[in-house]
Amino acid sequence: MAKKKGFMTPERKKKLRTLLRKKAAEELKKEQERKAEERLRVIAERCGTKADFENANVDDLKKICQQYFDKWYGLEGEMFFLQREVILRDLQINELTISVSDMKGKFIKPTLKKVSKYENKFAKLQEKAAKFAFANQLKQSKG
Repeated sequence: MAKKKGFMTPERKKKLRTLLRKKAAEELKKEQERKAEERLRVIAERCGTKADFENANVDDLKKICQQYFDKWYGLEGEMFFLQREVILRDLQINELTISVSDMKGKFIKPTLKKVSKYENKFAKLQEKAAKFAFANQLKQSKG
């Protein structure tokens, strides 16, 4: 009796892999194109269309500048309030974390700042150098 070959021969596996790679490459390319289009759409939505500076007279340029300034001013205000909200939420998260650790009886050790041994010695040396320089200046001014 002749042995029956398996369904997935090495040639079929190789062909299947290449087809899967091609399909994945196509999907990736489509996804990148979609993201690029979405990015351009969002930029156009947020910034608006480009103003025509070349054909504008002084009054039109003033209006364009005022429009850009108003938009910028509004966005700065929004950014300030968003930053404030982020800070408040961070504080709330920190307070909740502390209260949870209090309830569990686990306390988080704060990370300590690493201080160099030589930093203090260097500061003392600088003070001595300053005193010495001051003494030399006094001697020079007298003499």
